Amino acid sequence: MTLARHNIRLSAAIEKALRKLAEEQGVTPYAMLQLSVRAGIAAQSAPTKDATETRELVAEVASMSARLADIERMMDRTLFTACAAYCYARSAAMGGGKTDEILLGEINRAYDRQKALATGRS
Repeated sequence: MTLARHNIRLSAAIEKALRKLAEEQGVTPYAMLQLSVRAGIAAQSAPTKDATETRELVAEVASMSARLADIERMMDRTLFTACAAYCYARSAAMGGGKTDEILLGEINRAYDRQKALATGRS
């Protein structure tokens, strides 16, 4: 292997970081510089993750987010329906006589209570 010689100048901040890193890894600053150059060249020349993979991941996360929003709406509607069924059944068991407006108020209060309990906001 033929070696080439290069003279470089480092800023004080980079020199300090290089020395600190060399000390942490137990090598000389010169050896750390060689490792850093190799790692930098490898990082810049190696192909990064395929952009299509990144786009596919972003699209899948967006799709999951949309499906989750649908599930949240469905669960919310299921909770409301259960509260309505409970309030109508309770009213019927107690002899009825309540108007739909009164029952709607009870349904909404029951829904709000259950939603608060489910989300931890009592």
